[in-house]
Amino acid sequence: GNTTTYIIERSTTMASKEVCTPTTASKGCTTPGCTNPITKPLACPKCMQYSVRNVFCGQKCFKENYNTHKRIHAILQQMGGGGSSNNSSSSHRKTPPANGIVCPIDAPRDVQTSLPTWANHYKFSGELRPALLSPKRPITNSKVRKPDYALHPGGESESEQRDRASNNNIRVYGVDELEGECNLRYATRMGREVLDAGGKALRVGVTTDEIDRVIHEASMERECYPSPLNYYNFPKSVCTSVNEVICHGIPDYREVQDGDIVNIDVTTYSRGGYHGDLNETFMVGNVDADGRRVVKTAFECLQTALAMVKPGTLYRDLGSKIHKVAAANKCSVVKTYCGHGIGSLFHTAPNIPHYVKNKAKGVMKKGHVFTVEPMINLGAYSDITWGDNWTAVTSDGKRSAQFEHTVLVTKDGCEILTARENEPVMTWDPALLQR
Repeated sequence: GNTTTYIIERSTTMASKEVCTPTTASKGCTTPGCTNPITKPLACPKCMQYSVRNVFCGQKCFKENYNTHKRIHAILQQMGGGGSSNNSSSSHRKTPPANGIVCPIDAPRDVQTSLPTWANHYKFSGELRPALLSPKRPITNSKVRKPDYALHPGGESESEQRDRASNNNIRVYGVDELEGECNLRYATRMGREVLDAGGKALRVGVTTDEIDRVIHEASMERECYPSPLNYYNFPKSVCTSVNEVICHGIPDYREVQDGDIVNIDVTTYSRGGYHGDLNETFMVGNVDADGRRVVKTAFECLQTALAMVKPGTLYRDLGSKIHKVAAANKCSVVKTYCGHGIGSLFHTAPNIPHYVKNKAKGVMKKGHVFTVEPMINLGAYSDITWGDNWTAVTSDGKRSAQFEHTVLVTKDGCEILTARENEPVMTWDPALLQR
């Protein structure tokens, strides 16, 4: 097949992306004999693990030809030298494994903490460095309901794609969808429990991969699918964003350090077919004054925005209030990622930008369900994406913090569906975030 240096841009991410720029690939479709123009390229995710970019002209071509195409994966593995057995003395090498991204959980520590291949010559904006990843965690509870993207080779949600193509309305949720076994309110409550479990495990010296294990197992115990897993090929069950990472940090073998700020972003998908999404930023050990300032500012930005949520509020007006709080604390608001509608779909209308003078459409009505999740930076608002195609970091390497809730618009205000127990209105208590 053809190999290219093209890197596919996703139009959907776990925090919805505000701006998407369509691009085209420079070479033809990988499928032999295909002459279709490439206007919406799809890169094979398995090939990308071997640093080879085989691009298809689209979803249909990829799915129809995948059984033939996947034969190349065994060849790529052999070319990378990854054929030693677990019992061989050579299986634990002092160099990263063949695909340069994943290594076993029993690999030596110096292997686990080595850089993935994409990072060897990458110019980082800050001090944080990635480590290797553990293997993908399996769904071990047979009662777990899987969303449509869970088994898709590209991690694409066809239900979301249909929704974006045909629906411009914001869904109104009724009592039957909110209440009852495993429905929307249940999904959000499970999300809260899972985040609390992950937060309790966080401490100096723990790896973010261990946080992923705790989140994954807590989801299995509650018969929930961890929504990030395989969503557009995201490899883990939770996003862990450390220091200058704004969002979509991938859990790895790096140990959390004294003074880190760590965001844990959880979404659970219930057996009833609903998602519940929330996140919090924790302060680990001795966090300095600037770190504490950005964490508190992010909390207050969300707190202020949620106080505005009620029928009749324009979605675009949230950004003005968020901006004022951030600016008063000498912080900036990320513009690339926004809040989103949620429920039976992970991401749907409305889009909710967090910055001033945005052009978001829509007016809040009773029964609307959505997330608000402002990302607040100590320095510039601009972001860049690491070579893993997921991790969004600040362009100047300064730290970023975030809090998120899923909320329901009620007749005279809102209900925070993902609220802490006995905290119907957000209340700042730094002790709850100290680890």
